[in-house]
Amino acid sequence: MSKRLPIVSGEDVVKALSKIRYKVVRQRRSHLRLKDSTNPSHKPITVPLHKELKPGLLRKIIKDADLSVEEFKKLLGR
Repeated sequence: MSKRLPIVSGEDVVKALSKIRYKVVRQRRSHLRLKDSTNPSHKPITVPLHKELKPGLLRKIIKDADLSVEEFKKLLGR
């Protein structure tokens, strides 16, 4: 598998992270804050609800969720 990041929206990222252990805890304008429901000591992840997330931001979100690119792609179904 390639390590290329897929082009995804913020909404797609939220759906993918919700499949594992993350829950939306608040929304402020166009940004959602997600928190690990099984481990409250993990820092929250902020996801902008943009149509397309830039690769650097997407890589940071994946890293903060302790996922690999391949695991994230599986959550997306791609």
